[in-house]
Amino acid sequence: MSKTGVAIPQLQKDLEGMEDKPRLSLAVDNIDRLIAKLTEAREAVATASDPHTASLTLTRLQNPVKEVIDRANDDLKKVYQVQKDLGKSLDKSFPVVKIATDHDALDGKSDLMNKAIAMHLMREGQFSVASTFIGESQRDLHVASSTPQAFHGKTRDVQDSNTMAVDSDGDTDQQSQSSSKVPSQPNASSEVIGSSRLQQQFEVMYRILQELKQHNVEPAIEWALENSSELEARGSNLEFELCRLQYVHLFETPGRGPPAAFEYARTQMWRFRERHLAEITRLAGALIYAPNLADSPYATLFDSPTAFLDAASSFTREFCSLLGLSAESPLYVAATAGAIALPRLVKWQSIAQGAEWTTTNELAFETPLPRSFMYHSIFVCPVSKEQTTAANPPVILPCGHVLARDSLTNIAKGTRFKCPYCPSEGQVKDARVIVL
Repeated sequence: MSKTGVAIPQLQKDLEGMEDKPRLSLAVDNIDRLIAKLTEAREAVATASDPHTASLTLTRLQNPVKEVIDRANDDLKKVYQVQKDLGKSLDKSFPVVKIATDHDALDGKSDLMNKAIAMHLMREGQFSVASTFIGESQRDLHVASSTPQAFHGKTRDVQDSNTMAVDSDGDTDQQSQSSSKVPSQPNASSEVIGSSRLQQQFEVMYRILQELKQHNVEPAIEWALENSSELEARGSNLEFELCRLQYVHLFETPGRGPPAAFEYARTQMWRFRERHLAEITRLAGALIYAPNLADSPYATLFDSPTAFLDAASSFTREFCSLLGLSAESPLYVAATAGAIALPRLVKWQSIAQGAEWTTTNELAFETPLPRSFMYHSIFVCPVSKEQTTAANPPVILPCGHVLARDSLTNIAKGTRFKCPYCPSEGQVKDARVIVL
């Protein structure tokens, strides 16, 4: 077990021992009582007709005020001592470990960091905070460079017409409201962080997610219908999933029930019959068992406590995909993956004793990450035994075998090669880069 693991129980014991120690609330109570006395004295002086009342009142207050202040100072000293003890316990339990490295992955990439932070704030619906952050980060860059700022090859001044506008109450101006139709674009991640168009899209997403939390599916269905062609091109089932959720919601809503669900299915779900006829048939069959649905073969269609959470997750994923963005915030993914890898990195450095990494763009060890963090398959070349990278991608030969491109270059003789795993021969130009 690591030193940190051993120290955690001791830290827990120290924290439990501090429960009975002096707290800041004692000093606050004393100050509140002092304020009450001073307020009472001020009112007495203000309403008194005798001119000597003020001096007499101040004389009476001298000793009580001094006593209260002395008690408050004593309480603060005790609280400060508790804070010092807690700080020492934390330092012992979590010692500062300096990870020496000659490679700074974030060096010279402050613009990308600022973009990741701004995008995360917008994804969370913190548009006012995002606007303030964007303005301050651009102002800092402007002061440092004294030139128009460049974001991903696009030059822009600090005050740009696309910078998001936020009114005094933190909400966006009415002028920023636009259609929920996602504009056709190659990749929204290439946009500047202050793009009002991108902000408006996140506002639409956040507004719809808030409605889903209130079990209101209609705004999400309207968005899916408005973007149905793009969703259809992706092979997405989001629109049907939302309509199915609306059917189930109507079915179970008191005062509406099966008749409202049947009418909704008749008018809205017919357009999904080609791809989802079997499921639509099951939903319709549940109408027969409405009086005793819990004991029917269709109970599983309606017993889903996380249905709205699942719908919100699917909606977020599809919405971000149409914008050319990942479903999860890149800042969240990077920070979480880093936190998972950090203990292993600290342990590796403690046992490496001067060993150096062979590359600057990868770790010296494998870090097990959650499956949700796996964004691409890993291919190891059977010839070189090296993992393929963007600079050395896997290529498929005409015979169907796969090698790393560098391995193919090494075994080739001029423009031709012989497959190392079968008698087939071919030309280098016939090899194709593949994405797993």
